[in-house]
Amino acid sequence: MSLGTSPIVRWRWFGAAALALLLVGVAVGEYTGWPFLAAPMQRWLSGALQRSVTLGEGDTPQVRIRLLGHLQITAAAIRIGAPAWSKEPHMLTARDARITLGYADLWRASRGQPLRIRELRAAQIDGAVERLADGRASWQFGDADDAAKRPARVPTIDLLQVDAGQLAVRDALMRVDANATFSLAEGVATPGFRFDATGRYEQQPIKVTLKTTGVLPVIADDADATPLPVTFDAVVGGARLSFTGTATDALHLTALKGRFSVQGPSLAAVGDPLRVTLPTTGAFRAQGLVAKQGAVWNVLAEQVTIGSSRLMGAFTYDPRARLPMLAGRLSGSRLLLADLGPAVGTPVKEVPALRRLNARPGRVLPDRPFDLPSLRAMDANVLIDIDNLDLGSSFLEPLKPLRTHLVLADGVLTLRDLDARTGQGRLGGVVQLDGRDAQALWTADLRWSGVRLESWIHQKRANTDTPPYATGNLSGQARVAGQGKSTADILGSLRGGVRMQLANGTISHLAVEAAGLDIAQGLGVLVKGDDALPVLCTVADLVAEQGVLRPRVLVLDTRDSTLWIDGSLSLASEAMDLRVVTTPKDFSPLALRTPLRVRGSFADPSISLDAGRLGTRLGAAALLGLINPLAALLPLMDVGSGTDAARGGDECRALSARIAARPTLPAPRAR
Repeated sequence: MSLGTSPIVRWRWFGAAALALLLVGVAVGEYTGWPFLAAPMQRWLSGALQRSVTLGEGDTPQVRIRLLGHLQITAAAIRIGAPAWSKEPHMLTARDARITLGYADLWRASRGQPLRIRELRAAQIDGAVERLADGRASWQFGDADDAAKRPARVPTIDLLQVDAGQLAVRDALMRVDANATFSLAEGVATPGFRFDATGRYEQQPIKVTLKTTGVLPVIADDADATPLPVTFDAVVGGARLSFTGTATDALHLTALKGRFSVQGPSLAAVGDPLRVTLPTTGAFRAQGLVAKQGAVWNVLAEQVTIGSSRLMGAFTYDPRARLPMLAGRLSGSRLLLADLGPAVGTPVKEVPALRRLNARPGRVLPDRPFDLPSLRAMDANVLIDIDNLDLGSSFLEPLKPLRTHLVLADGVLTLRDLDARTGQGRLGGVVQLDGRDAQALWTADLRWSGVRLESWIHQKRANTDTPPYATGNLSGQARVAGQGKSTADILGSLRGGVRMQLANGTISHLAVEAAGLDIAQGLGVLVKGDDALPVLCTVADLVAEQGVLRPRVLVLDTRDSTLWIDGSLSLASEAMDLRVVTTPKDFSPLALRTPLRVRGSFADPSISLDAGRLGTRLGAAALLGLINPLAALLPLMDVGSGTDAARGGDECRALSARIAARPTLPAPRAR
């Protein structure tokens, strides 16, 4: 009896045979490259990316496909089309190319996430990437409407090898319009990567060169990746940046370490391409060490030159927070305020365009607008220690040293713990610039004490044996506020108060007699030589309102005379109208004794005499001179007013005592 085969056994043999045939078919397909799948693969990739995809070219596509584990396509040409809104013929064309994609990566790309390319090798690549002002980017895949609502993130490539490549970049958001050539080779005797680009960035010409002796992956997540030599040179407008060092990823500057040099017409011109908010200054140059770990930059600036200033510093820049943070320490042997001119609202001679921004005929207060958006673009926490801050004045001694703590938070710039020494005295307090609104709000609370006038103010005399015009210890306080878009606007709206006192002081005897128009005693001082007249009391109490400074009290009392000053100084119109009244304490045979008037503008002041009083005296002298020439001297004699002078001195001392009892000025009135 013959043995039959059971149905179960037959099905098992059938299944095994089918599986074997399938495995053989897959093996054959993998070996031959699935040539019949080229057209279906094009359609499937086009649907997954929602973008035209073409494999091969001409009548003989020469396409080989691998499906096991991942999708790998080798073709004479692989072309990914541009989005429908683009005018470019394609986004990417790779010739003699091989591309490897993960199935999961393709699925995520179809949902709008950035496309990950595991491998891209080509003899030649021609790319054209662009982004519109509304955020649509040619490297975004998936539904066009959904893509426009998502942040545009650049595709990532794990391994890239290109013999020769061209790339056109048009980015309306970053304001980049550039063309680049690049080459990348590995597995050869001299591997290397080179990238050259020219074009425009922020309407300025750019030129970039990046070279490395090794092939670096576009993404290097491996913390143990071997650092490779990198050189980088970029010119953006007038700014130039050079770097020589190492990195594990040259394109993303991962684990970057090395030396840098940077220079430009302004510190701001250097910061703009680095997306770091820095002030507009004079010509800038720096060199030192730089390291980048993750997204955080660390910079040791060994030598920084801004105009004639010499600085150094150590900084950390962290862009990961809501607002990037710059922290560190700035020090230096010398800083000229003129080198920071535009940053504090004054012109720079070397930059004609900036000088034109400050041109106001007949005005001296700088009106260059502050860059308030820059204050809101970054936070900062920097300790400042400068040995010598030159105020740019030939009359005033520099601040030696200057120490302060700069804090920039949410658009508010504050100089805390201000501590400066000048004229053997000390200046301290707080200064703040609030740039959160369309107009800046500036406030200052400053105190100074022990400032020796003869050291602080340079007082050159023709005769070196002659004492200075003024000496003494100056102390005082200023609490003021103002608002506007420039220094001139802020001073033109100034409000608050300023108080000053002079102790143990002296003043030029000749200057006092000149202020009182005492001709006789003035001639006597000229003959015997000027001397120092002790100052018994000096008080200045000024109030500012809507940019106009007026003295509540401004008096100087000496043993010879008492001088009172009243009137106004307008910081808004830069006009002045001051009157100096001198009350003598002694007799003079020849004195005009009429108030002095100081009028005009800051740029063109004028000094005149009170025409009414002077005319009366001179008229009386002329009439008496007709009777007797000696009688003409009678109206010009001044017997002095001891009572008035004593009253003036008493009032000065009383005011000084009241100020001492109330040493703190009230805060400026809120607007």
